[in-house]
Amino acid sequence: MTKKWKMLCSLLLIATLLLSACSSNNGKSKEGEAVDSSGNKVEEPTELTVAFPLFGSAPKDMALIQDAVNEVTLKKINAKVELLPINFSSWQQQMNLMLSSNEKLDLIAIVGNFTQYMSKNQLLPMDKLLNEQGKGILNALDPDYLRAGKVNNAIYAVPTLRDMATSYGISMRKDLAEKYKIDLDKINTLADLEEPLKVIKAGEPDLAPLLPPTFSSVVNALPTYDNLVDRIGVLMNHGDNLKVVDLFETEEYAQQLQLVRKWYQEGLILKDATTNKVNENELINSNRGFATLTVINPMSYATGSNGAGYPRVIKELLPAVSMSSTITNAMWGVPVTSKVPEKAMEFLNLMYTDKELVNILDWGIEGKHYVVKSDNIIDFPPGVDGKNSGYNLNYGWMFGNQFLSHVWNGNDPDIWKKVEEFNKSAIKSKALGFSFDPTPVKTEYANVSNVVGQYFLPLETGSVDPEKILPQFIDKLKTAGIDKVIAEKQKQLDKWVEDNK
Repeated sequence: MTKKWKMLCSLLLIATLLLSACSSNNGKSKEGEAVDSSGNKVEEPTELTVAFPLFGSAPKDMALIQDAVNEVTLKKINAKVELLPINFSSWQQQMNLMLSSNEKLDLIAIVGNFTQYMSKNQLLPMDKLLNEQGKGILNALDPDYLRAGKVNNAIYAVPTLRDMATSYGISMRKDLAEKYKIDLDKINTLADLEEPLKVIKAGEPDLAPLLPPTFSSVVNALPTYDNLVDRIGVLMNHGDNLKVVDLFETEEYAQQLQLVRKWYQEGLILKDATTNKVNENELINSNRGFATLTVINPMSYATGSNGAGYPRVIKELLPAVSMSSTITNAMWGVPVTSKVPEKAMEFLNLMYTDKELVNILDWGIEGKHYVVKSDNIIDFPPGVDGKNSGYNLNYGWMFGNQFLSHVWNGNDPDIWKKVEEFNKSAIKSKALGFSFDPTPVKTEYANVSNVVGQYFLPLETGSVDPEKILPQFIDKLKTAGIDKVIAEKQKQLDKWVEDNK
């Protein structure tokens, strides 16, 4: 074969390959867009980053949960979701860093700090998104609950659907309560806890008798006021007269600090309460504590458990109340950094309407993390328990509509119906639905928040002497501008009352 003929064959082969490449688009159109086998344009999945806090480290099967979530979202809204769990101890710092550096973030859980996000203008208004991509959310939530996320006539966050009221009390180990014959009928106030705690201290010296809730305090765990979300200006007796007062200057607050200080000095309260980052339930379950002050709802009395640890007995100390803070302590918002807020709202809407997605987030993967026993009742698969399960968050209160969630074996099959009745029967604060906008006093609000953050844990866990430290706390609050913040909150509350007559 001559060189000329070889060259001609090579040219013909190249031409054939080029023609073949032109006739086959390999799933791409002329413009490089994705197409199906029929040549129809296929829209690439939208990528979403969804962040939420965890008490502790991410479950070992988190990647599997993300894959299961994406099986749902790719099919139903053509979105691919990255789940971003962050330890609660660094949650706020991480959120501020991500939002200030414009990192990809499309949906965030808001746990107890709604006002802080508003003070920094970190959330997008959601009204249009809700009306266009979030109709399922609007159908699921009572308008009174939606109002709690409204500031200046715009909705900036939506609450999860769960227990929308809260009563407060004490949760203690059942075995020790029975061993030491603790009479729950005699415990009706915070002060009534003193004798039972002393009994435990004497009989179980290696245990901390009382554990403050993690990142909170003894005093804050039993509020007799509407904290108006942030405790920087509150309504005593849940708004009987709608007068905003400085909680930290009230006689009631000072008396509670004295009691808690006495308990701390007597060894009745966890010694490292101001620095402890271990969840109070984990401390109890690991035989390091006896009791904790807790929020109470119908689920608190359930006999079943999907966790590992000691069974509890619970005594209510304050009746159920529905306040804005009860609603705003678990919400979802679209951060200002999101480039795809419409798709973020589509995913959020699924969290309120799609039972499959809700139960993946709440309980994991059927057959691996749970099995269906009957109807809506689930339990661990054989060989799996709370200690070895790869996904055992039990965070149904966080992920959208908890009323779509399965019920764990041993719990009341009608629990969600009872929670709904609990919500309806609770006392409603006269300021339910009011949310404060700190923008007009954002400098003072930030300064006051910093002072509160510095002082409240040491004071409210008894770790410091209130006779010396409370006056310092009050002076620094005054210097930071708390009076100006309270005056602005009163002004906004008065207008809110007028607008909602």
